Amino acid sequence: MPWDVLTDEQRELRDVVRTLARERIGPRAAEIDESHEFPWDVVELYREQGIFGLLFGEEWGGTGTGTLLALVAIEEIAKVCATSSLILAVQELGSLGLKLAGSQEQKERYLPKLASGEWLGAYALTEAGSGSDSAAMRTAARRDGDEYVLSGGKRFITNAGVANLYTVFAKTDPDADHTGISAFVVESDAPGFQVARLEPKMGIAGSTTGELIFDECRVPAANLLGEEGEGFRIAMRILDRSRPGVAAQALGIAQGATDYALEYARTRETMGQPIAEHQLVAAKLADMETKCEAARGLLYRFGRMVDDGAPDDDLTKASAMAKLFCSDVAMEVTTDAVQVLGGYGYIKEYPVERMMRDAKITQIYEGTNEIQRIVIAREMLREQRAFLLAGVM
Repeated sequence: MPWDVLTDEQRELRDVVRTLARERIGPRAAEIDESHEFPWDVVELYREQGIFGLLFGEEWGGTGTGTLLALVAIEEIAKVCATSSLILAVQELGSLGLKLAGSQEQKERYLPKLASGEWLGAYALTEAGSGSDSAAMRTAARRDGDEYVLSGGKRFITNAGVANLYTVFAKTDPDADHTGISAFVVESDAPGFQVARLEPKMGIAGSTTGELIFDECRVPAANLLGEEGEGFRIAMRILDRSRPGVAAQALGIAQGATDYALEYARTRETMGQPIAEHQLVAAKLADMETKCEAARGLLYRFGRMVDDGAPDDDLTKASAMAKLFCSDVAMEVTTDAVQVLGGYGYIKEYPVERMMRDAKITQIYEGTNEIQRIVIAREMLREQRAFLLAGVM
């Protein structure tokens, strides 16, 4: 653990979350996965303990403890239950539009409810025909007096059906590309809004993932985030800050699997000695731990950048790198953990089977890892051009 990274106060708060995760959430993880039911008891636990407040500033009722500590909290919870960690990550995702582009009135109306956990949030960008290509979205919004009327649908939306507030993206100029996209906050009881279905999934089974329908859905004009046509820029700024939440979830899954595999290997004996002392198993465990620590370096670096006020342009690459590496590590490490446990790793009685299934989605949602590689390469070229231009001038 990089002890020099966290302050004494941050370590104390991390330890509080760690204890809560191990004692209250970990024992529920297998049941949440098996039942496929959203864990409202975990939400209530977060409310009682002020855990949602870790994501918000003091002016909105939060702790004001910063991005790094929020990522650490998600990591600690993901070590025992990926579904429960996702509740926190998506609360941040669903709130970032308001934090970054909301008016003072919008912030005052919604952020305190989100900070307390009274309301849950969600982020609705993806459609059936537009995942990585956001400009291809078909959901439209037209102005009608003091309202906007939204028509269309969204797919693969986390917290569908449990969220009270959705950040929704729609085209206010259907003939434009990404410049015609606008952003709205839509309350779950808005006329014409409905959740059409929930998806059965391989992993994060207790989290709802669903399809949203906007059938002439009427939203007050005051719920527009920013100005018309700014939606795509807002969406990308949100993702730059939210992807590390997925990275934290992935890292937690990986570290949880590593810790479990180590404990198993320490107690499981073959040929007269613990399997942790067999060279091939020991080497695998060493690689797993090293990958987790390297991933943690990228993740915590991003958290410090945000807390230190780094500009948006610097966050894009750091965010993509953290998400890419942490999620790839999660898939690699959980696969290795299953291998260390052998046949026991493949059965549901042991948690590494669940961790392996949960890890896969971290390589896919909030921008596939293929997209992250494109983003990183693009930023590398941008940085090189800026460096060469500075040299010429």
